[in-house]
Amino acid sequence: MKENKKYPYPPFDEPLQQPPGSEKKMDLKPDHGEQSYKGCHQMEGKCVVITGADSGIGKAVAIAFAREGADVVIAYLDKEEKEDALETLYWVEKAGRKGLLFEGDLRHEEICRKLIESAISNFKKIDVLINNAAFQMSRKKLEDIPSEEWIKTFETNIHPIFYLCRHAAKHMPAGSSIINTSSVNAVDPNPTLLPYAATKAAIRNLTGNLNQYFLENDLYIRVNAVAPGPVWTPLISSTFPKKEVDTFGHDNPMKRPAQPAEIAPAYVFLASEGAGYISGITLPVTGGRLFL
Repeated sequence: MKENKKYPYPPFDEPLQQPPGSEKKMDLKPDHGEQSYKGCHQMEGKCVVITGADSGIGKAVAIAFAREGADVVIAYLDKEEKEDALETLYWVEKAGRKGLLFEGDLRHEEICRKLIESAISNFKKIDVLINNAAFQMSRKKLEDIPSEEWIKTFETNIHPIFYLCRHAAKHMPAGSSIINTSSVNAVDPNPTLLPYAATKAAIRNLTGNLNQYFLENDLYIRVNAVAPGPVWTPLISSTFPKKEVDTFGHDNPMKRPAQPAEIAPAYVFLASEGAGYISGITLPVTGGRLFL
């Protein structure tokens, strides 16, 4: 296969980090579209809430929506992620839009409620809710997965979607959009990511169920999901062993991991008027990996 040299191919030589990982500590910096994404005014005057927006896919999505004309609420976990979150804010404001930082552990419903209240207090409405925050950890053996880690994965990846949708829906006008981040692991699970893969399959199902609920109750809030393949983010160098980090994406049909900038346009499309008749789907962005 001919290589597209725009983005790097493995092998890499990336230092490992402690979770949750930081973009600042990465040697091979991800591309979030800082220099490449050009907006087309698809989100003018909209308010977008993005969880996990400090780095990776969330950061790229925040930059894209800001350049499309949206104000952005940047939700992140804790002070360890604040430096990355501040850089996301920088790019949002450089695009001429308003940004709002929100720090908190969304495993707790009260924090989710405060996030929504903060967005409404500052922007009066929510047009797009993007549930992107996630936790994973690679484990070779089933017995190596601590029970606490299993619980944390579901509390981080699943519970906030329910909490945030429940608290946000009443503030979302007709035609609004909810977009969840699933994964190719929903249909082709990596056996070393058992809890994570299980949550991503659940997110795919939850997306369809939420879509049915909102439309059947005449609320006209479209719910979709994006299912990325391997993506180069701080999560990789902080949750995989060194050998897997340095070969990350080599077994994908395109022979490399995606950059976050290659994933963000899928979220913009699903939130746009051009996708107004698309609801309840999971859109794969997998680099050629089958999603059936």
